[in-house]
Amino acid sequence: MREYVVVIPARLKSKRLDRKPLADIDGKPMLIHTYERALEATNARNIFVATESNEIMNLCQNESINCLMTSANCLTGTDRIAEFSEQIKSKVYINLQGDEPIMNSKNIKKMIDQAILEPKSIINGWAPIKNKIEYHSRNIPKVVLKENGDLMYMSRSPIPGNKLNNFVEAKKQICVYSFPIKALQFLSKNTQKSFTENIEDIEILRFVELGWSVKMIQLLGDSIAVDTPDDLNMVRKIMKNRVNL
Repeated sequence: MREYVVVIPARLKSKRLDRKPLADIDGKPMLIHTYERALEATNARNIFVATESNEIMNLCQNESINCLMTSANCLTGTDRIAEFSEQIKSKVYINLQGDEPIMNSKNIKKMIDQAILEPKSIINGWAPIKNKIEYHSRNIPKVVLKENGDLMYMSRSPIPGNKLNNFVEAKKQICVYSFPIKALQFLSKNTQKSFTENIEDIEILRFVELGWSVKMIQLLGDSIAVDTPDDLNMVRKIMKNRVNL
């Protein structure tokens, strides 16, 4: 059994941005940029793509990237990794979302290191929100923690809120996770979205609603998850500026 694997779930038919993993960014598909961020944190033999798409599978084969085919019926990226875990056995599975082409590789490395230290814990990342635009954005999940650092709740709404609807202090989710094999086995038996998960469209809430603790660790907050065309254009500008430096 492996100590850990980094798995990039990549679904071609995204609801908000169709064919998102193949969107061109500086001459490369977004998925390849995400893979390269993982490659900065670990060896290629530890990285896999999990997909339902033959087109993505062919891309990975052409780029010599480990790739496994999974069902088209997976509800979320974590459900896809749960299915992946039935084929590739590991103590922990690092979920790096496929729409994170500029994820700081230090975040991935920190998550790997923390997963090795705590292989029985579900772990997710957070970073401080620095402005009211992020605080009010419905595309950025906001995080509220317990005193012990575990996740209390996560929402696309601006939380913690107040009567004046002002931005005071808040945290946002960073979309890299660690799941122990037992958590994914549990997910395989609970394949329906939980009530609040379905409303919020935040997959980690299924674990919280069903009684699991989620440990949160602070990560760097300079990544941008690509959910919309505006996000994609912003990332394209950032990548272009990096190339021109």
